[in-house]
Amino acid sequence: MWAIVVAGGAGTRFGTAKQFVEVRGAPVLHHSVATAATVCDHVVAVVPRGEEQRAVPGAEVVVAGGATRSDSVRAGLAAVPAAAEVVVVHDAARPNATPELFEAVIAAVRDGADAAVPGVPVADTLRRTDGGVVDRSELVAVQTPQAFPAAWLRRAHAAVGDATDDAGLVEAIGGTVVVVPGERANLKLTEPADLAVIDLLWVHEPAGARMAQ
Repeated sequence: MWAIVVAGGAGTRFGTAKQFVEVRGAPVLHHSVATAATVCDHVVAVVPRGEEQRAVPGAEVVVAGGATRSDSVRAGLAAVPAAAEVVVVHDAARPNATPELFEAVIAAVRDGADAAVPGVPVADTLRRTDGGVVDRSELVAVQTPQAFPAAWLRRAHAAVGDATDDAGLVEAIGGTVVVVPGERANLKLTEPADLAVIDLLWVHEPAGARMAQ
């Protein structure tokens, strides 16, 4: 079981490399890797180019990312052995994902899904910019971690270019995506104000404690 923790971005919207910003005593990236390592046998951390020598506790391999998120996932996937059966992809910017959420998407793949993603119901009313309200009962907000049979993920990345969501790539080549219940606290760190909310909703013990187990 391999996990790819994606942290290759420059943090343009955040204003700095958000994956290295600290929350609860450790960089966001370290928390995400620590959680992945409690469930997966091996973890690849994908960091910005030039940061490959940075120590990432719990990561078996650290590689440089690419110009886009999909490029970064492909760089991580290249470090995953061909014999791997299941690969989990997680955005480092979601440090509050729990081990149980990793286990849920992995279980869905073990049960036959070509891709498994967490999703939470949309609470807000949504309106199209050209007019009309969208039926939110048909929608979920998709999170990571996302799990895949390794062969499906490799084929998807070989066949399709870029996407913000790996499950979308798998779906584009005919794969079936299963949605499992997501976690409200599993917020994505996008802007500086998000850090305070993530800290307020914190669900983990410190990353160092998890890695020591």
